[in-house]
Amino acid sequence: MITQVTARSAGSLALVLAFATSGCGMLPDATRATPANPATSGPSQRPSQNVSPPAAAIDVESAYEQVIKRVLPSIVQITTGNDLGSGIVFDTQGHIVTNAHVVGDAREFQVTVATGGQARHATLVGTYPAGDLAVIKVGDADGLAPALFADSAAVRVGQMVLAMGNPLGLSGTVTQGIVSALGRTVTGQYDDGRPGGTIADAIQTSAAINRGNSGGALVDLSGQVVGIPTLGASDQAGSVDGIGFAIPSTTASDIAQQLIKDGRVVNSHRAALGVRVGTAIGENGEPIGVVVSTVAAGSGAAKAGIRPGDVIVSVNGAPTPTTTALSEVLAGLSPRKQVKVELLDENGRVHAVTVTLGELPS
Repeated sequence: MITQVTARSAGSLALVLAFATSGCGMLPDATRATPANPATSGPSQRPSQNVSPPAAAIDVESAYEQVIKRVLPSIVQITTGNDLGSGIVFDTQGHIVTNAHVVGDAREFQVTVATGGQARHATLVGTYPAGDLAVIKVGDADGLAPALFADSAAVRVGQMVLAMGNPLGLSGTVTQGIVSALGRTVTGQYDDGRPGGTIADAIQTSAAINRGNSGGALVDLSGQVVGIPTLGASDQAGSVDGIGFAIPSTTASDIAQQLIKDGRVVNSHRAALGVRVGTAIGENGEPIGVVVSTVAAGSGAAKAGIRPGDVIVSVNGAPTPTTTALSEVLAGLSPRKQVKVELLDENGRVHAVTVTLGELPS
């Protein structure tokens, strides 16, 4: 189980590219080696032959090339001050979908198409930090090519995919891998330790997702976007290769359309208790649950009798030792579902209440 994933927003990084050199010049005539006569010295050798790759490999290579040619013009680099990330052209009006952690608190951006051209000015349309999604819009949409978004419900484990974006500022980079798993629930973490958005039903992929890839495209071999690369796994030793996570394309498309139409998310499809919480620390210094600071009037929590000071230790049978754990449990539940919530009160007693979940607001 991945216990920590790090949001791959851009940061300053010095990248050094070194040439590999080898001695490959022709020897002088006097010392040039002469091939041995196969008839008089040693075993006979077959003459070298041109070996063609297997037909199946050629077909896959051709598919990669066609997909890249079709989709890469829809990938953009988004620059905010000293940081950068990626985005996908969403429509012909100039809307671009990306991650909320890519835009951060900025409201104006410079956008460059991965295939080249002048930078274009863009402004913020809306952002949804809880799901790590955002939409910006360029003023000049001339020539922008929208990507085609697939139904991510049809994605299969083992399916070949390409990740397109701008890792480390290397515009138009493409990496390849497979869909490693489906249905993951993961929460991002910023460099300063703050939790980021929680992604439900995330697509796990082996395609490399590096800093700057966030907001780009995870694409199938039909040239359709199946996800938005968002998170890369890390441990105490640093990045973990081959474990990345993408927001499903169906979720991204739905949230993007709401942001474009209303400027905010009006239907998150995500469950909420109706409380504000923080992580509670026990006498041994370890997290023991999430302490309730405020309860929204009329919420499911309020109707169930949850009060400020209560510590939530589990929801629907799943332990909630931290705020991140609570977010991930709720991300897997649906609004209007009734769940059992176990509480630790101020006297140290545990009791359970039944809560009808509400909907996570924008």
